[in-house]
Amino acid sequence: MVNSCIQQTVTVCLKFRPFCKILKTTCTLVFFLPLQDAVCTLNTLQTNACALEQVRRERGHPQLQLQAMRGFLERAGLVVEELDHLNIIHVTGTKGKGSTCAFTEHILRSYGFRTGFYSSPHLVEVRERIRINGKPIGKELFTKYFWQVYGRLYETKDTHGGSMPAYFRFLTILAFHVFLQEKVDLAVIEVGIGGAYDCTNIIRRPWVCGIASLGIDHTSILGDTIEKIAWQKGGIFKPGVPAFTVKQPDGPMMVLKERAKEIGCPLWVCPELEEYPADSEPLRLGLAGHHQRSNASLALQLSHSWLQRRCLPGRWEKPPAQLPAYTYPIILDLTSLSSWAVGLEDTEWPGRTQTLKHGPVTYFLDGAHTTRSMLACVSWFSKVASQHERTTGGPVVRVLLFNATGERDSAAMLKLLVPCHFDFAVFCPNITEAIASCNADQQNFNVSVENMLTRCLDNQRSWRLLNGQEEKPGAQLLISRDALPLVAAERCSKTLVFPCILSALQWLSQGRDSVLAHPDKRVIPVKPSVTAKAAPLRDAAGIHVLVAGSLHLVGGVLKHLDPSFAS
Repeated sequence: MVNSCIQQTVTVCLKFRPFCKILKTTCTLVFFLPLQDAVCTLNTLQTNACALEQVRRERGHPQLQLQAMRGFLERAGLVVEELDHLNIIHVTGTKGKGSTCAFTEHILRSYGFRTGFYSSPHLVEVRERIRINGKPIGKELFTKYFWQVYGRLYETKDTHGGSMPAYFRFLTILAFHVFLQEKVDLAVIEVGIGGAYDCTNIIRRPWVCGIASLGIDHTSILGDTIEKIAWQKGGIFKPGVPAFTVKQPDGPMMVLKERAKEIGCPLWVCPELEEYPADSEPLRLGLAGHHQRSNASLALQLSHSWLQRRCLPGRWEKPPAQLPAYTYPIILDLTSLSSWAVGLEDTEWPGRTQTLKHGPVTYFLDGAHTTRSMLACVSWFSKVASQHERTTGGPVVRVLLFNATGERDSAAMLKLLVPCHFDFAVFCPNITEAIASCNADQQNFNVSVENMLTRCLDNQRSWRLLNGQEEKPGAQLLISRDALPLVAAERCSKTLVFPCILSALQWLSQGRDSVLAHPDKRVIPVKPSVTAKAAPLRDAAGIHVLVAGSLHLVGGVLKHLDPSFAS
């Protein structure tokens, strides 16, 4: 009902605003509609015909992307100059940029600053992308600000060829609007894709920029070599604005240095985390995995640089007592800055090297979706799963729950997972539940259900081949165009494809996870033959499940496993 009527509802609200509850500013939309209506309206921007045509046009002329973004920003009632007041920290990279932002935001929040944090994608609810003081923006505030921005853009679309911003562009504009209205002291902004032509790069004067680890991803947009990708990432550099990066391979590092010199941006390479003086005990991080140590070092440099620029001119009434000298390379003394070490230790960033234990079932969640991030994921999982297995007190069954989307090389990622010796490999699309009432926050209209399930079958085939298993002739997934199937046909005893995340989780947990066995959870029926294959799961002392390949998959899993996400 919402999807079919929302546009008409918006039109009516705009037409009869004098008779509705009006916001303070002009050219804005009422916000009496509930949150789900706002999210459903937001989702229409995923498939907006004008937006898709606009993206196609701009691929050949990337500079048009920023021009278009400025136009949308002005139509929403903002100007680029206003963003200068947000005291922005701008971060890009292929792997680790989200974790870096999370570390940075937590450190600066610990100083008492009111922080804004814009990231993508969201795991469960779209509100996660826009955070105030580390928390997703509240439902009422999201709804209020959504309709303010959407209303202004909607009212002006007829004079601009009917154009509306695409999904990510809109959310970026919304984030800027929220941070300005909520008067944050600083905003940590994570780049969406690339840097040079990403819509976040309309920022003119960030206070500091950061580039996390580089790798191959989004090649159709950014280029097919790591050097081309480095050029795109270095596009966030601004004249005179300090920038930091972690150690990179020689090729991309040279490109970053050339970009920095060309733009007039001072660029420094962060030291290893082990080089920072600290207490006798090893520095602990809230995010697991050795790869997080470079992200933490980058966050320390970004936080330090921001505090130097903010505090030394006397613009803050209560500057920190023991701020180190502004010299490079900066080796911060964490023994005198214990709050910084605590900030790193207390940082949380769900879905990245996260462990959830539900009785005998332990879930290891990591949104790794490139070969380089999967390497880090495998290293982390191998270590932490072995630690858990030593204390289980009996046989443990290992299960891989995997999906990958877009242009990513699934076979290459799966190859890296083979040495983990999984007893079962389970594949499913990023569909939370096989029912019509699934959460609007996780709807994706840019790919069909048939395509998603076909991709799962391809992943299953790749896994079988990587493990030296032959194909069973005639085995295939029977895809219904009217409704999702209850379960896919299995091709061997150790690989299965399920139509949704809930059905996969219920099968692999075999009723041994009290959260999934809750009466409120709809039980997805499966074939008796599939149930029979689960005997090892029922008999094992422990079930260890690695969820990887897609942050959207991890988000769908968290929606079912973590009560804080289910509300």
